[in-house]
Amino acid sequence: MENNLVNRRNFLKYTGLSGTALVLGISNSNAAVVTADTVETGHALFLQPTQPNLGLNLTPYVIIEKTGKITIFNTKPEIGQGTYQSIPALIAEELELLPEQYTVLQTGGETKFGPMQMSGGSMSVRLNYNELRKVGASAREMLLLAASQQWNVPASECYAEKAKVVHKPSGKSIGYGDLVETAAKLEVPKNPTLKDTKDFNILGKSVKRQDIPLKVSGQAVFGIDADVPNMVYASIEHCPVFGGKLTNYDKTATMNVAGVEQVVEVERVFGVYQSTGVAVIAKNYWAALKGRKVLKVVWDYQGNEKFNSETYAQSLRDMAKNEGIIDANVGDFDKAFGESVKKIEAFYETPFVAHSPMEAMNCTAHWKENNTLEIWTSTQVPSDVMRDIPTRFGLKPEDVTLHTAFSGGGFGRRLAIDFIVEAVGLAKTLKKPVKMIWTREDDTQLGPFRPPTFSALKGGISEEGKLMAFQHKVISPTIMSFLMPNVDKTKVDETMVEGISHQAYEIPNMRNSFVYADIHIPMFWWRSVTSSTLAFSHECFMDELAHAAGKDPMAFRLEMLTKDSDTKRVLQKLKEVSNWDKPLPKGKGRGVAQYEFFAGLGGQVIEVTKLSDNSVKIDKVYAVIDLGTVVNPDTVKAQVEGAVVMGVTAAIKNGITFANGKTVQSNFHDTPVLRINESPPVEVHILANGGSKIKGVGEPGLPPVAPALANAIFAATGIRLRKMPFDLDNLG
Repeated sequence: MENNLVNRRNFLKYTGLSGTALVLGISNSNAAVVTADTVETGHALFLQPTQPNLGLNLTPYVIIEKTGKITIFNTKPEIGQGTYQSIPALIAEELELLPEQYTVLQTGGETKFGPMQMSGGSMSVRLNYNELRKVGASAREMLLLAASQQWNVPASECYAEKAKVVHKPSGKSIGYGDLVETAAKLEVPKNPTLKDTKDFNILGKSVKRQDIPLKVSGQAVFGIDADVPNMVYASIEHCPVFGGKLTNYDKTATMNVAGVEQVVEVERVFGVYQSTGVAVIAKNYWAALKGRKVLKVVWDYQGNEKFNSETYAQSLRDMAKNEGIIDANVGDFDKAFGESVKKIEAFYETPFVAHSPMEAMNCTAHWKENNTLEIWTSTQVPSDVMRDIPTRFGLKPEDVTLHTAFSGGGFGRRLAIDFIVEAVGLAKTLKKPVKMIWTREDDTQLGPFRPPTFSALKGGISEEGKLMAFQHKVISPTIMSFLMPNVDKTKVDETMVEGISHQAYEIPNMRNSFVYADIHIPMFWWRSVTSSTLAFSHECFMDELAHAAGKDPMAFRLEMLTKDSDTKRVLQKLKEVSNWDKPLPKGKGRGVAQYEFFAGLGGQVIEVTKLSDNSVKIDKVYAVIDLGTVVNPDTVKAQVEGAVVMGVTAAIKNGITFANGKTVQSNFHDTPVLRINESPPVEVHILANGGSKIKGVGEPGLPPVAPALANAIFAATGIRLRKMPFDLDNLG
């Protein structure tokens, strides 16, 4: 972690402070809560370093000004997952604030706010829960001590509530703003006392999110809303065949389109993948798009026009005979499998999938004459932007300003910054503000995509109906091979086998492996990454094994969980809330699945009905998510509901295919997302037992969806589905 020192002048400029304030944050070097000591000189605030002449190594989170104004910074971009409320709430709870008593400001990758300004991996709350509570608790204790000193009473007689300190015996009170001058001179508590969960006013409650009124009223600013004086618009023609190169282009017709100003080349960089596109620059977006449509471009496809999905899929099937690299080896699989009474084998396939956020990729950038750069965009990784862009374009970090806007969906796509690099490249060439917008077709066809994972599974059942041997072999291209040119292919790519060797099932003999497959198509993390595909094969095969053993699928799983575990509790809760043991009428079926991976743990029971035309209707989804603790139950439910919708979409809607080297699908008409009239009712149950392990929310609700649905379809129809997507209207 780099040692980021706060520059006093820039800090003042950013916060706009004009008087004494209490500034608290976390030290980047040792994760301790620290303060910026302050003194007032005229109308300017000077941050006094804790050691003379060294500056202050501080990630500031909360500022309490003498006026009483309180600002809490959100360092996790809001992409719809609720961090605009949840991250400040961790501080506000301990600081005894009501939501309306503080202002939330979004950071933009500034070095003073630390290197982890990003939203991804369901990490925002689970990695900051205790640390940010300590910031609020430290501020509270300092304010209590400041009040006790001003009143000359014991601090034990004081308590905080609603942005003020109250003296219990006398009932007198004083606002935080009147205490900051004294509090700022106090030593920061090393081990502040955190509130008991039973005393929470915000955490664990369904509190209104501050971003929702902004969004429903149209006040929220998304990246695509950026409006800079004198800006021009850009639409980029990229090579339709991955791996192709630009040969030449004719801009004659384009330049005749009213409003078009220029046609320039621009580089797209995505990991090891690089390509050159042709950008049409115009006074308005529609002119840029119209000019692009008549642009004549000649590409050299480099032989990649021969690539197609089915041939590639067959190559993965052929590779299944390879031994692969061992991911886990427990007991003696070969011996146990050979001695099994029943031997089951199956092969599962999942497709490429586009991210399809509602807000298409976009970025506005202005490269100014004094060699400073300003960026407006929707991104999941402000820190990455501020690390990459200055280095890539030869700028100093302090000469780059990033405005992190709300995002109209991310799902992992906005963890990449290729579209931002494009916009900045154009801004440098044009030396004027440029707003670059991808079309929906660009978003769908240009990737990056979720990689396909093919799975070869084997299982051995004993005479008593117990699972004695289990093998899961994953055959897939890798995400890391696109991000790291020198990735070691003699080792397992953990991102491509996540979860398969770490389920809680007690299996005496298990061997899991990974087979690398090369490809030139850009791939990237998709919500819950490869757990979204591997859970399908893993949990569907568990159902196959249960069927072979002649056992109920829920009972079969629970029999492999003799020890206490979170997985056992999730399945028991699912069994209870879904009335699993209550028989369903003929033509109906239930399916269960769970999956634990890096982000957390979730499970579902899905009920379906076989209709008279042999189609299948999803009746209801029972979802359980295990969190350890919860910040906002309403947000958790919304995230699980959204994960179910996305999971069903990936299970039953068209994925991405390729023909003649090009992406076949182009828009929502041929790679649709689930519509509101298709969405099943979702009943969400949250397990928050106060355990020490805090788990993620955004992703765990997705992996179990496809296998629970497929297992339910088998229960209702007897049809076993091993390939995604599957058509509910035509299961024959």
